[in-house]
Amino acid sequence: MTVPAFEEYVPAIDCTCAGCAVQRRAAAAGLPTRYGGYPAAHGARRAMVLVTAAGVVLGSGLAEAAGAAADPAPLTDPGRAADAAAADGPAEPGPDSPQGGPGPLQGAGASGPPASTSTLRATTRADIINRAKKWVTAQVPYSMTKYWSDGYRQDCSGYVSMAWNLPGNEWTGSLATYGTRIAREELQPGDILLFHNPADPGKGSHVTVFGGWTDYTHTHYTAYEQTKPHTRKQTTPMAYWTNSGSYVAYRYKGLTSGSGGSGSAKTQFPGAAKFGAGTKNGYVTRLGEMLVDRGGKRFYKVGPGPAWGSADRLATQAFQKAQGWKGKEADGIPGPHTWRLLANGIGHDIPTPGGSAGPGGSTAVPAFPGRGYFRPGQSNSHVDKLGKQLVKKGYGKYYLSGPGSRWTEADRRNVEAFQKAQGWRGTEADGYPGPETWRRLFA
Repeated sequence: MTVPAFEEYVPAIDCTCAGCAVQRRAAAAGLPTRYGGYPAAHGARRAMVLVTAAGVVLGSGLAEAAGAAADPAPLTDPGRAADAAAADGPAEPGPDSPQGGPGPLQGAGASGPPASTSTLRATTRADIINRAKKWVTAQVPYSMTKYWSDGYRQDCSGYVSMAWNLPGNEWTGSLATYGTRIAREELQPGDILLFHNPADPGKGSHVTVFGGWTDYTHTHYTAYEQTKPHTRKQTTPMAYWTNSGSYVAYRYKGLTSGSGGSGSAKTQFPGAAKFGAGTKNGYVTRLGEMLVDRGGKRFYKVGPGPAWGSADRLATQAFQKAQGWKGKEADGIPGPHTWRLLANGIGHDIPTPGGSAGPGGSTAVPAFPGRGYFRPGQSNSHVDKLGKQLVKKGYGKYYLSGPGSRWTEADRRNVEAFQKAQGWRGTEADGYPGPETWRRLFA
């Protein structure tokens, strides 16, 4: 008699089809929550053959299969397990980032065998952030097996390898050799926050590029990271949503303070003489780029570029006035304080225009007060105004009471729902209002 054999297919973890998602959730539900409730690390395919030749053989086979399902390396953060077990996915945007190992660049980006750590490519902070932004703009899909056109692997460690301009693809277990460990208080744009879990690298290991503090409290920062479904730039709690205590800060050993190879400018203030009528240099370009990121795009019909123009002055002045400055403090020429706020992503953004006049001469859209008002721990009238408008627009379902003047998770989730209703995803729907969210909400 032919012995029947049954083959069970366990889907790859990066498969996004509905059937595989259901199988993964079913597999997660079968694991103890203290082990994370996850399918096998790295999402590899496996086949289990159950031979039904005799009852004893069948029993031993099932016991062996059950033993293989349990993962002996639990997550450092117990909250991660509860998140993973939820049927609708993680409550927080934690990483789901299996990754490949060290290797050379691939495809068109390949340029010979990888060099050793003794051969470091010099780079600046500005260059690191600019490279990180390229993948954010391109919305590079997450993959531990595919490579982007620049030759770097499309996972979290490949992304940092690209941002640091390393000679090959590294992983969370080797990136530290290219950096110097620093205190979190010393973090500056271009540094990284790294968590490598040596007990089981597939459980929680992740790395992000630090883009600057979001406010003076240093409780949140701008993270550039490669995670599913694609590269994102997002305000993130220090040091990360999960396993926060295990993240270590590193600074690239090949960091220089000079201008980068692509016309980038230093992150430190170069002096007021670099700006104003008749000036033309890379610092003017960098200033314009930072101003555009903070809501000043409307001032630039073309550019930003290296030649100083009225757009640079007006955008700079708008940013200075957004901080509440007046007179000589808002003359449109950047000083050390203006530059520091822009370079570190702190302070108030440039508000949107007041809007066209409505009936009775009132403005249709109130000016956006700045991102800093809408962060954990903040309490002000702008939060209250935002919440009431969300309710008015039909996006207040997460309020159990209120809204009120103190920023809460309910505010964030309601804003996120509104942003997703605009068709936005990823960093555009992180639940924190920016100028465009504000304009559409009050339009």
